[in-house]
Amino acid sequence: MNREATLVDRFRSRWSGAGAFAATELRVQMHEGLAIAVSVTVQVIFLVFVSVLARSYLPYTLVGAVLYSAFQTGQRVQNEAAFIRIDHKLHELYHASPLTPEAYFLGLATGVGIAYMLPIVVLFVAAVVIVPLGVSATLVLAGLLGLTWVFVSSIGYTFSTLFHDMRVIWPYATLFYNLFGVLPPVFYPLWLFPAYLQPLALVLPSSGATALAERAAGILSLSAGQVELALASLVTLSAAAFLFALYWARRQVREG
Repeated sequence: MNREATLVDRFRSRWSGAGAFAATELRVQMHEGLAIAVSVTVQVIFLVFVSVLARSYLPYTLVGAVLYSAFQTGQRVQNEAAFIRIDHKLHELYHASPLTPEAYFLGLATGVGIAYMLPIVVLFVAAVVIVPLGVSATLVLAGLLGLTWVFVSSIGYTFSTLFHDMRVIWPYATLFYNLFGVLPPVFYPLWLFPAYLQPLALVLPSSGATALAERAAGILSLSAGQVELALASLVTLSAAAFLFALYWARRQVREG
């Protein structure tokens, strides 16, 4: 009983305050309604062009738009974490408080993720209706969205600590998330990608998650090996990125 109580106490002490900080970050993000609205600009542009020029590809583009929206939240986490640390100089203040580094990271990522959930939900509902998605495919897509959010939030937070000037972080962040979120087969089917590069596309979290979602929806055929490759890569990279972000958050405090 004492051991169980000790474990519970350790868990509470490590993650205490994450919910409150997430609520605070959510309120901050909700004041940026225009930023939330324009976060779907790329997705809407692709959907309009595809619906006009190649309507048969619309289901692929719509599923990709949902996952790209989740992938983009990493950029928002990265920019927000860097803004708090560089411009507001609040990073050290938060870490000097009872809020642990782990709770700070998780609260920040959760608050940003919830704030940008509305565009994702709108596209998600559109995919369910238009593709259409069955119950199992809907659940698979929801799970893939969660794994994608864990990966990009962890990567975004970690990358934010590598910069010391906001003018530098914005172009690099835009390049990274567009390069890995648009160039691979996210808005278009995997079989249009060069065959010798398809294994690489399945390893990348953005296009790998998209391929798995499209397979669950019945619009993309994948072999058992391809499914295993994409799923193993997504789960492994998400877990590794999350654990490293927790480690890196604590290291930043020690170095500070």
